[in-house]
Amino acid sequence: MTTSSPAPRHIAVVMDGNGRWAAKRGRPRSLGHKAGLKALRKIVEHCAKLGVAELTVFAFSSENWNRPKQEVSSLMDLFMRALDKETRQLHENGVKLRFIGELTVFNPELQQRIRNAEECTRENQRMTLNVAANYGGRWDITQAAQALARACEQGKMRAEDINEAVFAHHLMLAEEAEPDLFIRTGGEMRISNFLLWQAAYSEFYFSPELWPDFTPQCLDAAIADFALRERRFGRTGEQIQDQAR
Repeated sequence: MTTSSPAPRHIAVVMDGNGRWAAKRGRPRSLGHKAGLKALRKIVEHCAKLGVAELTVFAFSSENWNRPKQEVSSLMDLFMRALDKETRQLHENGVKLRFIGELTVFNPELQQRIRNAEECTRENQRMTLNVAANYGGRWDITQAAQALARACEQGKMRAEDINEAVFAHHLMLAEEAEPDLFIRTGGEMRISNFLLWQAAYSEFYFSPELWPDFTPQCLDAAIADFALRERRFGRTGEQIQDQAR
């Protein structure tokens, strides 16, 4: 007997394949990013309908600054133009918007729009959409370590006081549940420095679909696959089955 997993409460997604989607059509990469935004809108709406509590998406990694300057500029422009429109729609649908990452590197206007978007949707409770922008899993762990080191230097705590729970409290998404289901689109089978700590016990699902082609039906397939997994968290299958009885 196999015990199926309950529906995922928190889904994390690496939205990969926008550039390749555009290249296959002989179009500029910027068109792929616009198509990717449309796909994200549909996935957010579908998650809300399914009752998913949290969706965390990898929008812009700390490594993405190494891409061609024109593409980075186009991404920042799209980010700016999309924020106000998308925030209004999310707010109308009861979705809380939160950004994670080293946001101080963005220009002041973009930082202000990010703050405005978070403030506008702060009280919404239907679902939370976490957008990782200028985020990297190693950066996340490093900034947590630095915060704890400063606390020790200031005499607020001792090294012996640091355990996994204390460390996790200083990471991005510290107040949220860890992702149950981790999806990467585009056919690549790696996590690319996304939520390294938080995804320790996530179930992984790699889709061959390029992100603009990842439909709500594709998400349903990922969730159906997740439902067949037996999540043991270090225990045996027999223990899980006994607990389910």
